[in-house]
Amino acid sequence: MYTLGINAAFHDPAACLVHDGHIVAAAEDERFTHIKHGKRPTPFTAYELPFHAIEYCLQEADITLKDVDHIAYSFDPFLLLGDYSRNAEITLPLEPSAHPIPEQWLGAWDPLFLSSIVNAPRHLSGGIPHHLGKRLRGIRFNGPFKWHFVPHHVAHAASAYYPSPFREAAVLCLDGRGELACTSYGEGTGDELNMFRDVRLPHSLGLVYEDITRHLGFLHSSDEYKVMALASSGKPVYRKQFEERIQLGKKGKYTIAPLQLDEWFGPARERGGPLEQKHFDLAHSLQKVLEVTVLELIRWLKSEVPSDNLCMAGGVALNCVMNSYLRDNGPFHNIWVQPAAGDAGTALGAALWIDRRERIVSSGDSAAPVAAVRTGVNPSIMHHALLGPAYGNEEIEEFLKWSKLRYRRMNNVAEETAELLEQDKVIGWFQGRMEFGPRALGARSILASPIHAEMQSRLNEIKDREDFRPVAPAVIEEEASQWFANAGRSPFMLFVNDVLPYKADTIPAVRHIDGTARIQTVNRDQHPRYYDLLRAFQKRTGVPVLVNTSFNTRGEPIVCTPRDAVECFWTSPLDALIIGDFCLEKI
Repeated sequence: MYTLGINAAFHDPAACLVHDGHIVAAAEDERFTHIKHGKRPTPFTAYELPFHAIEYCLQEADITLKDVDHIAYSFDPFLLLGDYSRNAEITLPLEPSAHPIPEQWLGAWDPLFLSSIVNAPRHLSGGIPHHLGKRLRGIRFNGPFKWHFVPHHVAHAASAYYPSPFREAAVLCLDGRGELACTSYGEGTGDELNMFRDVRLPHSLGLVYEDITRHLGFLHSSDEYKVMALASSGKPVYRKQFEERIQLGKKGKYTIAPLQLDEWFGPARERGGPLEQKHFDLAHSLQKVLEVTVLELIRWLKSEVPSDNLCMAGGVALNCVMNSYLRDNGPFHNIWVQPAAGDAGTALGAALWIDRRERIVSSGDSAAPVAAVRTGVNPSIMHHALLGPAYGNEEIEEFLKWSKLRYRRMNNVAEETAELLEQDKVIGWFQGRMEFGPRALGARSILASPIHAEMQSRLNEIKDREDFRPVAPAVIEEEASQWFANAGRSPFMLFVNDVLPYKADTIPAVRHIDGTARIQTVNRDQHPRYYDLLRAFQKRTGVPVLVNTSFNTRGEPIVCTPRDAVECFWTSPLDALIIGDFCLEKI
């Protein structure tokens, strides 16, 4: 049974294909269209389906859309349609100015937004771009697949629990908004996932973070990670203002009173304008209140779900500083965060949710757990996030020859690349299947030596990034605890650890101003060539650590194809490109 998951409602449209519980492929549409985050900011164009990502997923399985049994869309518009029935003729108020707007709708564009989603099956069958292949053609809006709308937070929760290494866990989803919920709580036991409580709009921690991101002159709903980085240089000067308006209630509830940002903090910073201390302090105050608030939420969740394990998803769960605070101060012994915790990951979660439900139905016993129709270990555990396209040496070399580029074939990729890195050259690294999610994890990365402090500013200059932003270390998994405090397995760059004091001067490029680093641990099973490179670099320098940042420049998504990699290489000050077995260098 094939199940195709789709995210398209908000930002980061993506697709995922699941075959009998196994994750076949997953990718964000931005990697194919070069439109970062897949579409423009609000009002989101919900009718824009991720056709390119869908086609890739089908190609990976060598099937067509006609072969797909179920399509799972990670948003249920009927949760917002009040008394409208799925079986009734739907008439939406398409002229919002002439109709009262329900309280749960945030803007006058919401009716059009919902109308687009209700008609997503028709968009899929009738809106296929002409240049895409035959894999998408020959379908009708009503099949042959069966269409499912999956509640947004159910999709987030399924993406957190089912691919986790746990067979029982508490589940927490935190984001800006779904249909109604913005925080939700659940419990996973075996193959059963029960979402039992939520916090609904307008009380959203994610939207508060978006509001401050916008006030600080960044793009809301995509630049929150910049605010997190900014926070390390501030003090909790404005913490009281946030604490007075974010009020914790009972049973996991909280309320948020309206924020008066201009009154408290002065006019919003112009995008690209100078950063003042008040901006650092505002970011720091917000970050600290987020951390302590969510800590109280998971303490309550622990009282309801007596598990040692916590699974998290939703855009707020990409806040690695918060995750680390919960790890170090919270009641759960183990925390697993979906590497595509943002909206892209809901394509994965929706597919896994429907896959499990429909396999129960197909087993003929609606009361049987999914475990009854599954054999062996959990097939959807994400040991890695390398679920996107790969390009072999033959295809890469064909493109290099066609481009008339000078290149050489390497005899030992790890050793020869380590030699370049030892010389402080900055490398574009393109190997194997592309990562799913926002982090570059050694497949589409820019790599450099961490030994000299100036490498951080050099990389920010190469990528045209703000000076305050840190760069992250990749470290051999079995060596991590010798370089970073309390470091365990952390393959997805979703937690921070303190750099050990006696190692700080050895790897200054990856040590943030607060003494921490957002680490990625690497073992050989996840990515053999990446691991071998780290070992080769360690052999030369004694340091099992490399700087790893995403292979892109400002305003561009992470590279996907050999063409993308070569274009990024030649239009930026990178020193070399290691693509498959081939090396390109600039003279």
